[in-house]
This record gives sequence, structure tokens and C-alpha cells, in this order.
Amino acid sequence: MNYELRIKNRELKKGFTLLELLVVIAIIAVLISMATVSYSSAQKKARDSKRKQDVKAVQAALEQYYADNNGNYIAGCNPGTTYLPSGMPTDPKTGSAYTATAFGASCATTATYCLCAALEGETNTTTGCDGTSPPSGYVGTFCVRNLQ
Repeated sequence: MNYELRIKNRELKKGFTLLELLVVIAIIAVLISMATVSYSSAQKKARDSKRKQDVKAVQAALEQYYADNNGNYIAGCNPGTTYLPSGMPTDPKTGSAYTATAFGASCATTATYCLCAALEGETNTTTGCDGTSPPSGYVGTFCVRNLQ
């Protein structure tokens, strides 16, 4: 008889307790929150990398313009589609094209230039070409200057 009771008790205990379910849900919630933070950080780094590549591409175009135009840079930092066939690059977060009035840009003369991109996740420098701080939501800048 005692043996039969044990078998019946085992058959009745086939599910999970409420406590076990809550522990599993808590573990899953912690893992999801860690993954979200990691994904967000990776997105910022990827956008910063794209900004750096874009600024370097504009720098290369300006240097090519300099070589083709008797040692003068173009005022306004926009070398046009001759030197940037795809046009001016666009910011990966806002989607708007970079302009000479972008953060920290100094392109007023044909003798020198300085281009900066505001960064979300890195702090190479904390000020732009003109010494101003990054806009709200950004923590640092990446700047390039004329090579000649």
C-alpha cells in the first residue's frame, strides 16, 4: 500500500512549481537586458566607425582636389562629385549629409581645413576644430586636418 501511494504522488507531481518558473523567468530577463546593452554599444561603435571612414573619405577627396588645383583646397569642404562620386557621405544616425557647417568644421580658407565628426561611444578628443564641445548625445570627436 505504501508503494502504491508513492507511485500516485509521483504521477501527481509532473509540473513545475511557481517558484521554479519565477526563477527561470528572472534568469531570462537578466540575459535579455545584458544582450540589449551589448547590442546598443555595438551599434554606437559601428556608427562611430562609419563616421571616421566618411571623414577620411572627404579628407582623401580634399587632398586629391589640392593636388589637382595648384595647392589650393576648396572652400566649404565639399569637393563635389568629381572627387566624391557618391556625393557627400551621410551621418549613419541622422541620415543627413555632412556639410561644412557640421560640428567642428573649419573650411573657410583654401589654405587649410579641419573636419570633425561627433562620436557617440568614443572620446578621441573632446573638442572640435574650433574648440567647441560635441553636441548633446555625443561624447567625443574625431578630427582630421589638411595633410599639406
